[in-house]
Amino acid sequence: MANIKSAIKRTKQAEVNRQRNKAAKSRVLTARKKALTAIGSGNKDEATKAYSEYSSVLDKTAKKGIIAKNNASRKKSRMSAAIAKMG
Repeated sequence: MANIKSAIKRTKQAEVNRQRNKAAKSRVLTARKKALTAIGSGNKDEATKAYSEYSSVLDKTAKKGIIAKNNASRKKSRMSAAIAKMG
């Protein structure tokens, strides 16, 4: 454990940030799972709605710097392609 006051504060801040980032990444994975389930069901309307939600969560996460913008873009592109492939 750190002895210096500023190091103790940074440790606390790092833990808070870690928990916040972990929660945001979890939201991304949950939205992704919902979208993939909707695609698997074959219902294009449901899949489109789930994709919209997934896209929004990705954009918010990328805007906060938790994931890279290109990473979010790539994930949205692949999900969009999967929906387009449904027919």
